[in-house]
Amino acid sequence: MARRASDDTAAWDALPGPLLLLDEHGGALHVNAAFAALARRESSHLLGRAWQELFDAGSRRELLAKLAARADFATAVFISGSAAGDGAAWVDWAARWQPGARRWLCLLHDASAVKRSEAEARAQARLFRLLADNVPAQIAYYRASDFQCQFANKAYARAFNTDEYAVVGKHVAEVIGAEAEARIRPHMQRVLQHREVASYERELTGRGGKPRFIEVHLLPHVGEAGDTVGCFVLISDVTRYRLAERAARESEERLAKFLHASVEGIVFHKDGVITDVNPPLCALVGYSLAELCGRPTLDYVAPDQRARVAAVLDSGQELAYESALVDRAGQRIAVELIGRTMLRNGERLRMTIVRDIRDRQAAQARIHHLAHHDALTGLPNRMSFLEQLQQHMAAAEAEGTQLALLFIDLDHFKRVNDSLGHLAGDALLRTVAERILASLRATDLVARFGGDEFMVLLHGGPSRERRRDEVDEVARKLIAAIEAPVDAEGRPISVTPSIGVAFFPGDADTPDELIKNADSAMYLAKAKGRANHQFFDRGIADSAYAALVLEGQLAQALERGEFELYFQPQVRAGDGVLVGCEALLRWNHPERGLLVPDQFIPVAERQRLMLAIGQWALTEAARSAQRWDAQGLAVAPVAVNLSTVQFQSVGFVEAVAQVLADDGDARPAARLLELELTERMLMDDIGEVKHRLLRLKAMGLGIAVDDFGTGYSSLGHLKELPIDKIKIDRSFVHDLPGNRDSAAITRAIVQLGLSLGMTVTAEGVETEAQRDFLARQGCAQIQGLLVGAPMPAPAFEAWARERRARERAATSSP
Repeated sequence: MARRASDDTAAWDALPGPLLLLDEHGGALHVNAAFAALARRESSHLLGRAWQELFDAGSRRELLAKLAARADFATAVFISGSAAGDGAAWVDWAARWQPGARRWLCLLHDASAVKRSEAEARAQARLFRLLADNVPAQIAYYRASDFQCQFANKAYARAFNTDEYAVVGKHVAEVIGAEAEARIRPHMQRVLQHREVASYERELTGRGGKPRFIEVHLLPHVGEAGDTVGCFVLISDVTRYRLAERAARESEERLAKFLHASVEGIVFHKDGVITDVNPPLCALVGYSLAELCGRPTLDYVAPDQRARVAAVLDSGQELAYESALVDRAGQRIAVELIGRTMLRNGERLRMTIVRDIRDRQAAQARIHHLAHHDALTGLPNRMSFLEQLQQHMAAAEAEGTQLALLFIDLDHFKRVNDSLGHLAGDALLRTVAERILASLRATDLVARFGGDEFMVLLHGGPSRERRRDEVDEVARKLIAAIEAPVDAEGRPISVTPSIGVAFFPGDADTPDELIKNADSAMYLAKAKGRANHQFFDRGIADSAYAALVLEGQLAQALERGEFELYFQPQVRAGDGVLVGCEALLRWNHPERGLLVPDQFIPVAERQRLMLAIGQWALTEAARSAQRWDAQGLAVAPVAVNLSTVQFQSVGFVEAVAQVLADDGDARPAARLLELELTERMLMDDIGEVKHRLLRLKAMGLGIAVDDFGTGYSSLGHLKELPIDKIKIDRSFVHDLPGNRDSAAITRAIVQLGLSLGMTVTAEGVETEAQRDFLARQGCAQIQGLLVGAPMPAPAFEAWARERRARERAATSSP
C-alpha cells in the first residue's frame, strides 16, 4: 500500500500541470513540483494549511466554502506571489472529491495569458469605441442577413434619439424610420448585391426649421468567403459647405442688383481694361457706359496717381486707398478706391469701388482744426500744444537754445461765470486770448490749456540769465494787458493773471515735467497774492513732492488702521471737576512716528481725504463716549473737531446721523458728543451754516466754536447761530495774565459768551496764574497742560478714573 502511494506521488510529480492533494478538511497532503514552482516555494512549505496563504482573502473563502461542500467543482482564482512574471497569476481550479479516500484531487491551470488577452481585447474595444465616438461623423454597422444594427457610435445613435447601446440589435427601419428605410433601400441593395460603395446626399429639416444637409456613404463588408456579410454606414454633415455654395450663388445675384442700385461708383475691369460700370460712376466722371467700356482704367486716373494705381492693379492687392480721378471737364476728383478680386459669371475680374470723398476730406479738415484748436478762442488746444511742445524742445536741445514756458491762470475767474453768466465769461476769455497774442511775437506759441488756463512758449538765445530778464519783462507785459478792464454787457470787469515760469533746459527734461514745474510756479504766484509771476524753484517743488508722497500714504492710513484718537481733559476752572474732553486726531506714521494734525490735515483737505478721515474720527469718538458713559465715568461731552471740507460736504448732516444711529439710540449718543467748528467756518455762507447747525442741534449734539477770536465773525452772526460754547484761542491765553492786550481780549470774549448764554472754555492753560485769572473773569472751563496733556484712550480712561476717585473723596471728606 505504501508503495502504491509512493507510485501515485511519483506519477503526480511527473504531471506537467500543478496538482494539489487535500484532505477532507482542506489540509495539503501532497503538492507536486509544478504547483511548488507556481507558488515559488518548497513543497514542504505548502503542506497542511500553508498552501492557503497563496490566495487573497476572497479567493480563500470561496475555495474553503466549495471544499466544505464535498462536491466536484471548477472555478477561477487568483494566486499572489507566484512564479509569473508579474508576481501573480490567475489559475483555473478543477477539484474532484474522492469519497473512498476522503480527499480532494485538485488540478490547476495557469490562465494568466488568457486573462491578459481578454484585458487587451477589452482595452482595444474601449479604444475603438473612444475613437468612433470622437470622430466628426456618424458611424454604424448593419448585418447583411437581417439588417440589424451591430454597432453605432454616439453621434449616429443621438441623431436618432437613442444611445449607442440601445440601438444595437434594432432593424434599420426601427432606427431611421420606415419612410427613410424605403428611400435608401435601393442604395443598400446595390451595396449588398454588387459589393459597390453607394454615396448619396440628403437635405433634411433641422432644428428651428433650418435646412440640414448630410452626405451618406454605404460601404460593403465582404467576408472571407467573398459574400457580403454587412454594411458600414458613414454619415457626414455637409451643411456648412452646401450653405456656403448657396450663399455664393445668392451673392452673385445680389451683386448684380447692387451694381445698379449702389450710390457709389463700381467698375469691373480685366487686365486693366474696363468691362462694366454702374450708373453712379458714369455720373461721377461724366462719361457714358459705352465711352468707358473697353478703355484702360488708368486713362481716368490723375497723372500723379497713376503709378500707384498701376502697382495695385499689377499686384492684385485687395485694399482701400485714397487717390484721384479726372472727370470729363478735367476737374480733379478726390476718391477712395477699394479694390477686390472676384468671380463674376464664372470669370475672374477685378472690381473697384469708387467713393467720392471730397465732402469727407473737407469735413476731416474741419475736424482736424477743431481737434487741435479751442473752439472758443481759436487758439491751439491742449493736445496740439503738447505735440508742438515736444517738437520745440527737441529743436531747442539740438540748437542749444532756451525755451520759457509760461503757465497763465486767471484769478477768481469762477466769480465772473457765477455772477455774470457763462456768456460773459466766454467773452472775457476771447478778449484775454486776443490780448495775449497781441503782446507776443509771431514766433511765440500760445494755447488755451483748458478752462481759464493759457500756455505761452517763448523762444530765446543760449543765455538763461538774459532769457530770465526777457521773460520777466514779457510776464509783466502780459499781466498789464490781461488785467485791463473788459466791457461785458455794458459792465467793466477785470481779472488778473497768476503766471508760473519754467525753463528748458534747466528746470525740466520732458514736456510733462516742464508743464508740471510751470504749474508749480503758478501756484506759488497765487500763494504770494496773485496778479504776479514767479519762476520755478526746485526747493518748493521738493516740498510739493513730499506733500504728494504724504498724500499717497494718507490714502492708505485708514485701511492700515494707523489713525488714533488722543483725548485731552476739560475741567471746571473753579474747582477742577472733570466736565469733558476733546478728541484729537493723531497719525501713527510707519516711518515718521506720531504726527499731529498740522502735519497732515492740510494735505488731507486738499485731496478730500478729510471726508473719510473725519468720519472715522467722529465714529471713534462716539464709540468712546458711549463706552465711558456705560462705565459710569461721566466724561461728556467728547468734543470732535470738524474740518472745513467735512462740514461743507454734501450729506454731512446725514453722515453724522448715521454715526449716531450706528451707536444705538441716537438721542443719548448725541448728548455725549460736541462738534467744534472754527470761527472762519461760520462765515462762508451764513444761511447754509445756520441751516446745518440747526439740524445738528435738533439731533441733540452740542456745538462749539474753536479758536474764537482769531476770525472775523460778527456779533450778529453769533446770536443767530445755535452755539453752546466758545473756546478762547491759546494765542490769547499764552500771555495771560501779564499781557494787557491779551487780558482785555480774553475778558471781552468771556463777557460776550456769558451775555449770549454760552459756556466759555479756555485752551492752552499751562499755569495756575492763567487758571486763576480766567476763573476770576467767569471763564467756566479750562483745557491745557495744567490739567493734562492729550492721552491715548487707555491712558485717558485711567486718568479719568483716578480723577473721579479724588473728586468723590473730596466730596465725602468733612
